[in-house]
Amino acid sequence: MHIENRPLKFSTITHHASVTQCLGSVGGNVWYLGVAKPSIVDDYEVKDDTGGNNEIVQSHCGHFYVPPAVESVRVFRVEGSKFLKLNRGTWHAGPLFKADTMDFYNLELSNTNVVDHTTHNFKRENGVVFLIND
Repeated sequence: MHIENRPLKFSTITHHASVTQCLGSVGGNVWYLGVAKPSIVDDYEVKDDTGGNNEIVQSHCGHFYVPPAVESVRVFRVEGSKFLKLNRGTWHAGPLFKADTMDFYNLELSNTNVVDHTTHNFKRENGVVFLIND
């Protein structure tokens, strides 16, 4: 995939509840990826939630999850010929980079971003924008 204008900041983070995803840059240039651990909640946990956990949200895709905490986000600098595998449900923001454009390998199903794409907006929900210092 050819990506343009992805500066070193983000305020949204996404996960895919049903599939893994793999990312790698063509040419091995430096790029960044923000991540947070998966927070998908199994249906039986929702039914058995006697504690009234009001943090559990239902995605428009149908599954349940707990939004990622600001403190849980980590940013990784990736360089060279590396391919990253994101497990099912891993929150991710990026790829982000300093160059005007970059090309990436992106292994996921052809319709993943249509049928399995849940986004949390840190700016709207938490008043936070993440800035990456290079």
